[in-house]
Amino acid sequence: MSSPWLRRHRKRLIGALVLTLSLTPLAFMNTAGAATALAPQPGNFTGSGFDACTAPSSDTMATWLKSSPYRAAGIYIGGVSRGCAQPNLTADWVREQVTRGWRLIPIYVGPQASCTKATKKNLIADATAGAQGTAAASDAVVQARALGLSPESVLIYDMEAYDSTNVACRTGVLNFMNAWSTRLHDLGYFSGYYSSISSGIADQVAVYTKAGYVRPDYVDFARWDAKVTVTDTLIPTGYWAPNRRMKQYQGGHVETYGGVSINIDNDYLDFRLLPATKQADWTRNGWSDLLALTKSTGNVYQYPGNGYYLSEGKRTYVTGGFAGMDQLVRMDLNRDGYQDVVARKKSTGAVYVYPGLSTGRLGNRKQIYKDQRKLREFTAIGDVTKDGYPDLLAQQINNGNLYLYPGVKGGKFGTRKVLAYGNWNNRSEFAGVGDFNRDGFQDLVVKQTTTGDLYLYRGKSGGFQTGLKIGTGKSLRDLAGVGDFDRDGYPDLAAVQASTGYVYLYRGTGKGLSTGVRIATGYKGRTQLF
Repeated sequence: MSSPWLRRHRKRLIGALVLTLSLTPLAFMNTAGAATALAPQPGNFTGSGFDACTAPSSDTMATWLKSSPYRAAGIYIGGVSRGCAQPNLTADWVREQVTRGWRLIPIYVGPQASCTKATKKNLIADATAGAQGTAAASDAVVQARALGLSPESVLIYDMEAYDSTNVACRTGVLNFMNAWSTRLHDLGYFSGYYSSISSGIADQVAVYTKAGYVRPDYVDFARWDAKVTVTDTLIPTGYWAPNRRMKQYQGGHVETYGGVSINIDNDYLDFRLLPATKQADWTRNGWSDLLALTKSTGNVYQYPGNGYYLSEGKRTYVTGGFAGMDQLVRMDLNRDGYQDVVARKKSTGAVYVYPGLSTGRLGNRKQIYKDQRKLREFTAIGDVTKDGYPDLLAQQINNGNLYLYPGVKGGKFGTRKVLAYGNWNNRSEFAGVGDFNRDGFQDLVVKQTTTGDLYLYRGKSGGFQTGLKIGTGKSLRDLAGVGDFDRDGYPDLAAVQASTGYVYLYRGTGKGLSTGVRIATGYKGRTQLF
């Protein structure tokens, strides 16, 4: 596509009240004047939308809601390359439109590709593209928050068409967008990306499966062929699917409804909110994290995940003094919204609960068992009893049975019961993976010690079904259920490759596990993972 930015904005720029290539960002509202957070935008929505360079007046929006076929509207929330003034775009305006029934599509127009086909002066510096992408995402969140747009809203970066045969420029764009998505995840927002199907989107398709690359969660692709669909031959069927696509199928033109005219682009959306992980979210931003014990110091650190890898540079200290602990699990045992840690002291068998705090640290421990040395493979198995409290699974060495310790009121466990009889002593690396096959029961993955094979034990009422072989784990240790790490609706598994200390993510498919993807290094001296 040739110069879509010019085609997209030419008519709107004529007669605009303010035209500038470098706009002062919208003022961040202070605490006293901050707008109440709205539902994430655009949220769950499939249907027709439009975007206009300047947010229309409230009266115009009311008229179009009654008379037009559109129920979603793009709004340009900020960025140094934003092309029009926004006299109407305030937190009150946003709240009014959402309350009326509009779904809003937040769009941010920051630095453009160094080889852009648009006449833009604010360009990506390819050598420092990552830093620019991080800064742009941080500013986008400031603008979103000032407008009352809540976390888990999709913030779409507008990257106009560029010459993707220019290797340095293409690399700069990819690095910029990788940093944009990473930073948005850190701040609790979803990453969206608008570009031409033949340049920006094609380049994202090319790196879709690249290990460690944080791709956009949603795409908004421009192909002005007047076809109202989100399918395209250049986007493979399984990419940004299901419900993660938007198409701009017609560029700037005037439409009139109820006697009111606006110059718009036509959009079609098929969006659904990504499901938040149901376990392993220590930072409470919707994405799975890992805790790990450093053997040399006895310190526990939290390593934040962003759906694609664990961030070594952003690790945070959780607690110390855990060198003598040999069984570690985490769960929100007291149901206060913060995950707690259950730990056993190896030498005495004493079991303690350390309550999680809002600071990301652990509070004073409470002993709940005097001596549990007869048990092994403590596992956070989820809410097996379906009473709203998380439960603990453990295997007893002398009889081989598997026991359930149900969580109860008061941040402790009730009377245990046998969940599975038989010899479980020849199995290790127990990992509660959540509802793997989405049938309403909690499932368990274990490693058969003699063969190294991994088995999935699907939950059923009162226990587990027969084990199903789903892969091999000969070289793996510290299997850990990490919830829905990539937020595709299926829980995933993480494990350390013993020989290298690399952490691999095995994405759940509902039937098995996909091939492992490396998400971290440097874990030779870290065990356990939980």
